Amino acid sequence: MQPMIFAVLAVMQAQPASPVPSPVPAPPTPATAPRVVSPGPGASTTAPSDAISLFDGTNSDAWSTMEGKPITWGVTGQIGSPMAVKPGGGSIITRQKFGDCQIHIEFLTPKEDADAGKTGQERGNSGVYIQGRYEVQVLDSYKNETYPDGQCGAFYKQHVPLVNACRQPGEWQAYDIIFHAPRFDDKGQRTAKARATVLHNSILIHDDVELDGPTGYAPFKEEPGDGPLYLQDHGNRVAYRNIWVRPLPH
Repeated sequence: MQPMIFAVLAVMQAQPASPVPSPVPAPPTPATAPRVVSPGPGASTTAPSDAISLFDGTNSDAWSTMEGKPITWGVTGQIGSPMAVKPGGGSIITRQKFGDCQIHIEFLTPKEDADAGKTGQERGNSGVYIQGRYEVQVLDSYKNETYPDGQCGAFYKQHVPLVNACRQPGEWQAYDIIFHAPRFDDKGQRTAKARATVLHNSILIHDDVELDGPTGYAPFKEEPGDGPLYLQDHGNRVAYRNIWVRPLPH
């Protein structure tokens, strides 16, 4: 063989074998955090007349554990009062399933996490999973750095919010979400991706974005049919209140 060929073979043999890619490789984490925008006062919005109330403080009948049992999250039974994640009590799902819909949900990240010096993903972590498949991250991202596609308001590991609209821990916040479910043909093949628009504290953070399948750690796979709303127990005492959904025509 020619000396040049020997040299090329030597270089090729010296290269380490390429790792086998995962079936769904995680997208790279963006390096730039979104700019901070301060929201106006107030978070609560009264449910419209045609909305389905999923939690108004009086009871948790609309919710169950993943096993279909009554939830153990704290509920006082008073209208307008919140329910709080019971760390270790497990995530919860709605008994009703939804397709295209408008969602309103208010949440509060606990001040105790910041006071304890917790940082990053350990501070006020939970999540709102639309159809149990697509997570809008809940996190205390007020002066708390983490990877941008995992901060509050991110579609976890898929879309960074346009801005950081977080309030301080201990203050009520709100998500308003317009969701369009993915479309499938008669053979169960996806013909259109799910899409969503999200406002955080009345500030636009996602503008009709496409979702490339379920986000990380989603409990349900993407398939034809409606799905429940899922609230995540991530070990922090995040509180929720005033949760309602308006089904939209397909």
